[in-house]
Amino acid sequence: MIPIRDDAPRYSTPYVNYFLLALNVVVFLAMWIGVPAPQEQVVSVFGFRPVRLTALFVGHQSAVGIAGIVTIFTSMFMHAGWMHLIGNMWVLYIFGDNIEDYLGHFSYLLFYLVSGVAGTLLHTLLNPTSAVPSVGASGAIAGVMGAFFILFPSARVLTLVPFLFVFFIWLPAWVVLGYWIVTQFLSGAATSIANQTGGGIAFWAHVGGFAAGIALIKLFPAKRRRFRYDAW
Repeated sequence: MIPIRDDAPRYSTPYVNYFLLALNVVVFLAMWIGVPAPQEQVVSVFGFRPVRLTALFVGHQSAVGIAGIVTIFTSMFMHAGWMHLIGNMWVLYIFGDNIEDYLGHFSYLLFYLVSGVAGTLLHTLLNPTSAVPSVGASGAIAGVMGAFFILFPSARVLTLVPFLFVFFIWLPAWVVLGYWIVTQFLSGAATSIANQTGGGIAFWAHVGGFAAGIALIKLFPAKRRRFRYDAW
């Protein structure tokens, strides 16, 4: 199922969401044209490798561990290809504005980053020795989806459903997002059971980000509501 748009109202301009969208696109374009270095080299240096983070707890490899912490954040704004970028940014565009509207600008940015960190930590916990670099905003965006799942479960989402024929249907957000997170959990479980250690999709980062979004949206205070109105 591919979400197209939702009907949840918002009452403010999502400046931070626009900034995140633009930053991800700019970073990807810079990597694509090879600035400041070839894409493979950038991913190798700034992509997140779980083994770097776990190095903090093994011996005295503090420099490697610090690099692991830094790359948690740098990898969050990098993408592996055009479809990876477009898919992530499209979902962020659809759901991020409502979460920013609910939290306020600064709280939304903090929420986004913490969700991304949570997704990365779960990925590391289940793949502690992996040296495969991972990139993408999926963990943070999954947090946004988790928050939307809690705040707007009954909001309608126009969804493209490719089943025999491609058709569009309005579905409740809890159905669309619930279906997505179940598929991510099952895919992550299947990958773990198969003990796949090569490159691919970091399903557990999605699960961790989504779970963090559900928890954090209950902890972060909502901003004071300011509703638009007409004076008669």
